Amino acid sequence: MKSKKGFKLFMMALMIFSLLLTACTSKESSSNQNGETDQKNGEKTLRMLTNVVGGKTPEENDLFIKEIERLTGIKVEMVKPPADYDQKLMASMSSGEKFDLILLTKNLMDILVDQGALTELNDTIEGSKILSDPSVIPTEEWDLIKYEDGKIYGVFNKFEGGTLPTVRQDWMEKLNLEAPETLDDYYNVLKAFKEQDPDGNGKDDTYGLSTAGMYDVQGFFSAAGVKYRYVIDEDGNRTIPIATEAAVPVFEWFAKLYKEGILDPNFATNDTGKMRELFLTDRVGMVTYWDAWVGLFNNIKLTEDPNTEFVAKGINAAAGPDGKKMLRRGDPSVWAIPVNAENPDVAKEFLEFWHSEEGNVLSTLGILDHDYTLTDGKYELTATGEEHGMDHGVVIPNNTNWENPFGMLPGVKEAQEVILSNSSLEVSTESWPQAEKIIQNYAFKAMMGEMDATEAVNQMHKELLDADLIDK
Repeated sequence: MKSKKGFKLFMMALMIFSLLLTACTSKESSSNQNGETDQKNGEKTLRMLTNVVGGKTPEENDLFIKEIERLTGIKVEMVKPPADYDQKLMASMSSGEKFDLILLTKNLMDILVDQGALTELNDTIEGSKILSDPSVIPTEEWDLIKYEDGKIYGVFNKFEGGTLPTVRQDWMEKLNLEAPETLDDYYNVLKAFKEQDPDGNGKDDTYGLSTAGMYDVQGFFSAAGVKYRYVIDEDGNRTIPIATEAAVPVFEWFAKLYKEGILDPNFATNDTGKMRELFLTDRVGMVTYWDAWVGLFNNIKLTEDPNTEFVAKGINAAAGPDGKKMLRRGDPSVWAIPVNAENPDVAKEFLEFWHSEEGNVLSTLGILDHDYTLTDGKYELTATGEEHGMDHGVVIPNNTNWENPFGMLPGVKEAQEVILSNSSLEVSTESWPQAEKIIQNYAFKAMMGEMDATEAVNQMHKELLDADLIDK
């Protein structure tokens, strides 16, 4: 008995030591760049976790933080993990690390709401002249992120847009091609990009289509009327339409592209950076990406050469059996306040700033006298600002009153109109990452002709059922 009692005392001492160590570590990680603690003489402080928002380099990120501080009077610590952001975010929340604001997408917000980790913001929104103004954030946008009983746990970072096929419109015109409407039309366009020397260099060195794996192929599976991710019916039954026989003809279409050398042979292992590089260097005529990147593609090439013939254009999905076209609306990205935030009131103040005109300018144009200058009310981009393409975490603010003083980047407005008319949110659940691994395993085999498409879909469906990742 004495031995057991001694062991218990030892374990209690060890737990107390661990708690003290965790507290010290948390305090050290909350220090600002000058080594000062966050709480000092009533100074407003904010600790935030983000990935896309901020400067393009560590040095510029310091300038971005100083610009926030100049505009708001809030002392900011911005934590930006260099990689694996979602994993860092979830690990930080699980460990109890304290942030006043975190940037996340809706699929992760779903998980954290279920865990009770986020602060409900309905009263904050209703009490804010900016956030409650439907001319700033339309009511229908809030509906995208409402939970049971109309509860809201995040405030938008930006207007997210969606993904769609993006084509080299200058190649389309050069080869006298019409915008594709059906999957067969798409095949003909992509085949022409492969075989008719659209870059004019006399070499057989172009592909019709490149993707970054399965990101984002919804515009083609639209031809079969199926969605890539979950569909949940009124009874709560989960299905993944791409894992049904309805999707087989589209997998067979991809296999045909791959066999004929029309599809980039590295599509399954590409990251988005590699895919973009192929598009910008005249190697491929079509990619699948965000509507905002239509403008960024055009801006990059125009910045390099004002006389470039390069024109990127976002186009619609392939029509399904009923004529309907299905694109993917991007998961909303939001700022959320964890329940353990030390400065929730300061976080709410920042959210109002972010949706003000000054916040919109910072999140798009960037930093005054670094990315742009302002003289007598006239904005001018610096060489650095031109290079950054008016994107410091936000291309288009979620504020209908915002008018970019330079206008929208070329092609974005038209692409956005396509998205808004033909897209819907895809449903992600906590199970999606596991389900996606199974889907991609068999999808790639079918698309590369390594497995019969029907067999691949049947195996995909069976494994999802066996793993309790779908209900039927």
